[in-house]
Amino acid sequence: MEGYSTVFRLDGRVAVVVGAASGIGAEAARGLAAFGATVVCADVNQGGAEETARDLARSAAGAPARAEGAHVDITSAPSVTALFDGVAARHGRLDVLVATPSVNVRKPLLQYADEDFDRVVGVNLKGTFRLLRAAGARMAAQNSGSIILLSSIRSQVVEPGQGVYAATKAGIVQLGRALAAELGPRGVRVNAIAPGVVDTPLTRPIKERSDWYEAYAAKSVLGRWAAAGELVGPIVFLASDASSYVTGAVLFVDGGWTAVDGRFAPPL
Repeated sequence: MEGYSTVFRLDGRVAVVVGAASGIGAEAARGLAAFGATVVCADVNQGGAEETARDLARSAAGAPARAEGAHVDITSAPSVTALFDGVAARHGRLDVLVATPSVNVRKPLLQYADEDFDRVVGVNLKGTFRLLRAAGARMAAQNSGSIILLSSIRSQVVEPGQGVYAATKAGIVQLGRALAAELGPRGVRVNAIAPGVVDTPLTRPIKERSDWYEAYAAKSVLGRWAAAGELVGPIVFLASDASSYVTGAVLFVDGGWTAVDGRFAPPL
């Protein structure tokens, strides 16, 4: 039993969190650092990523800084390559990737323009693909690593106006499963987390509509939204040796949203 006390520790490991300027990405960076990882906080908003890294360094209580900020634009293959080349040059290894960025255009499918489609697919699916390709190659070369993708309940259930977003989130799951199959023999694990409704900048428009906000809260068995920090536990689990035999999996962190058929309690 003695060895289990450190099974979640990430000391000596290098983690890249893409989307670390805010929301789930920022909390993921904080959580990974709290468990001992050196964290590269990357985002298209470089200033926000560097601020997250400074927060981590300040919270280190006098210990050497274990975080840094970096720029990445996942819609640009050269930018993604430059990010991981830089990590390799500075740290010599890559142990964890957390990929969080997504965009959404809420419109009925018949009103979707080609430009809307290209934007959502370009960031959510093609951007994630670029991260998988670059990080997967680095991890395969060192015969170890954990990749954590952010999918969504929308990979399973949809609603009007979410069709293209939902398609990308389902696609992310299948990309991750394919890479898990291809890189499993090389010691690389690939998994996805599927959150429900989470209080982040992406969901701010929903919060501004009380009827919409409350309807989503009621759909959860727990009767509320998730805070971004509630995704940290699952992320640390998948990053660490606690999940050493978990790959190709989708972990739903949705307050029971996808487990329950409706919210009416029938007489029993």
